[in-house]
Amino acid sequence: MNVTKPRYQQLKDFIIEQISSGELQPSDRVPSENELVETKSVSRMTANRALRELNDEGDVNRVAGRGTVVSDFRSRSHLLEVQNIADEIAGRGHTHSSSVLRQSLQRARGVIAKALHIAEGTEVFHLLLVHFENGSPIQVEDRYVLASFAPECLQQDFSAVTPSAYLTGIAPFQDAEQSVRASMPNLAIRRQLKMADGEPSLTVIRCTWSHGRPVTFARLHHPGSRYELTGHYTPPGTSRTATADVVQLESLQQ
Repeated sequence: MNVTKPRYQQLKDFIIEQISSGELQPSDRVPSENELVETKSVSRMTANRALRELNDEGDVNRVAGRGTVVSDFRSRSHLLEVQNIADEIAGRGHTHSSSVLRQSLQRARGVIAKALHIAEGTEVFHLLLVHFENGSPIQVEDRYVLASFAPECLQQDFSAVTPSAYLTGIAPFQDAEQSVRASMPNLAIRRQLKMADGEPSLTVIRCTWSHGRPVTFARLHHPGSRYELTGHYTPPGTSRTATADVVQLESLQQ
């Protein structure tokens, strides 16, 4: 039995299709109530409901002075949170996948040895992956892992389980330091993330501790135009009002 959709739902589907096809891009203005009334022969109440529900569902935003525009669908990560990227992406209702570019045993040198507080020549595993969100590259993970902490690291299939999920399964991280910087990525990173020439990246530099010692050091590269970091801070002695669960880091490198 064919059931005709309500007119407001037909209007919503029409606008969502324009967004999905790329005809309407983030921040583009969508048809106003008046335009929908005139072009789609619907009542003002129907047009208002369609736009109101699209706004409530996050597909569009109503901006003073501009009308209704397409939402910016940039991926977001929490600035103060150490979270598995697959969980972040799933939390947005999207699909995570990854490609492993490198998985090897090395001897720590220079900045890697210094970051992990180990002698040069100590064995570490080097993991290099590209993470995708709905098929679009969103992060290059360049991670070094203390070999003695995760001796079976090379035997893992990191296209099926992320390094973060595997490593926290061995032992929960106790502490973390991280900094965030804007940088101009090298050609390899730019190609892996399909970034435009001249586009900056957001790079999270993170060192994590377990059993009282640093065990991993990672550089997490993100395309600046498709990624942002957010955070919430509650002053000491103040009751927290936010509902999101945030991992409290004992040490955070600014």
